[in-house]
Amino acid sequence: MRTRAVGEHPAAADTVGVRVLGLRYGNMLLAGAVAGIGGAYFTLLATTNFNKGMTAGLGFIALATMIFGRWHPVGVLLAALFFGLSRALAVYLTTIGSPIPGQFLNMLPYLATIAVVAGVVGHARPPAADGQPYIKGG
Repeated sequence: MRTRAVGEHPAAADTVGVRVLGLRYGNMLLAGAVAGIGGAYFTLLATTNFNKGMTAGLGFIALATMIFGRWHPVGVLLAALFFGLSRALAVYLTTIGSPIPGQFLNMLPYLATIAVVAGVVGHARPPAADGQPYIKGG
């Protein structure tokens, strides 16, 4: 709730005693650490090499996950499961020898991303104070 408050209305959070800047910096450090661990996993274990274009557009799918999850942790978790399911379905159908060519099956996660973002565009609203610096009033 505190994290959400400093994103929506930091001045209101400050009036009830929340350390806005401390919480924002702490959240950014935690997000950076999680992203770093994810990048290390992806480079070292998932693909076992580092080269140009190795993510193959997965960053766009991650952004779509935030939009589809409406910037709420539970919503983002469900959206990530949805996109993960679409990717796993593409791999599964390719593995069992589906009559659909593999190139089309590999497009499935990206098609799901486009469909979701096109359907959610007008309905999702980012946090009100997203990207705005907070300067404590005196």
